[in-house]
Amino acid sequence: MEKNSKIYVAGHRGLVGSAIWNNLKSKGYTNLVGRTHSELDLLDGAAVKKFFDEEQPEYVVLAAAHVGGIMANSIYRADFIYENLQIQQNVIGESFRHNVKKLLFLGSTCIYPREARQPISEEELLTSPLEYTNEPYAIAKIAGLKLCESFNLQYGTNYIAVMPTNLYGPQDNFNLETSHVLPAMIRKIYLAKQLNENNWDKIRKDLNARPVEGISGSANENDIISILAKYGITSEHLLLWGSGKPIREFLWSEDMADASVFIMENINFNDTYNGDPVVPGSQEMAKREIRNCHINIGSGKEITIAQLASLCKDTIEYNGEILWDSTKPDGTMRKLTDVSKLHALGWKHKMEIEDGVKALFNWYIDNL
Repeated sequence: MEKNSKIYVAGHRGLVGSAIWNNLKSKGYTNLVGRTHSELDLLDGAAVKKFFDEEQPEYVVLAAAHVGGIMANSIYRADFIYENLQIQQNVIGESFRHNVKKLLFLGSTCIYPREARQPISEEELLTSPLEYTNEPYAIAKIAGLKLCESFNLQYGTNYIAVMPTNLYGPQDNFNLETSHVLPAMIRKIYLAKQLNENNWDKIRKDLNARPVEGISGSANENDIISILAKYGITSEHLLLWGSGKPIREFLWSEDMADASVFIMENINFNDTYNGDPVVPGSQEMAKREIRNCHINIGSGKEITIAQLASLCKDTIEYNGEILWDSTKPDGTMRKLTDVSKLHALGWKHKMEIEDGVKALFNWYIDNL
């Protein structure tokens, strides 16, 4: 990519997209294009076509997606599969029709089977059933990576699919109804601390910044106590979902952004599979089974959810008790990515989880 190449970052206001946008800017790229949801609805095929007709981007980063935690994935199953399929179809399809030179598609490691061998290599894809709670989202992301892979094999495009592990960082989603485990945990522990210490000024400031189910800091104390209790937050203790036993891997979003830009600058589709390059659409290609060309992006390190809660508790200096509701689902018990392919391509993470939790908590407080 040239420093003045026109690069469209879809989802440039989100956790991943904003980090990629900032990374590109820091590396001297000057012709970045982004649209908010109100400016461009990626579910609207006609609007996406019009945008590509007018802007003619040379490179595309598809970081826009309908995402959420285990609760949201369990409840809004149709939204997760329909909206993500639609976004991918529109953006990847118009990228092909407008001869985009390179596209980076961001998926998720939830594409892998529930009982995948650990650590999970790219070869584990489609080897056994998915985790039920996030199956619709996972199927959409599998469709997206296969769309990229198939365009490359048939038409010679250069679309790279990357599968990041659990991400966290600046611009994270702290909405208790839809957030992922780490930002949700940080906010819950913070609010539990304030309730425990009877610090209503800080509770009201938090709820004014991010109301919970319409309850803001201007509500009366009983309504606030009631809505926080629904999410396990009380003055005596904090009740978290599951057993605390699942093991997860986390990656700082700015590390993910750095890996993404590294891949855009240095890696092509032919680098993502073994063997000699094939001629797109050729009989030779038809005879070979080229698959699993996506790239895992992660730290390759893991922590239990209970250990993560303890780390957050220490960081926030919460003195209350953390309890676990084992009647609620745990999701996949262990999910660690094999990042040897990424390491072999020349990239490794920098931010460790201990420093990352402190950085995310500080960002959260600074943005109340």
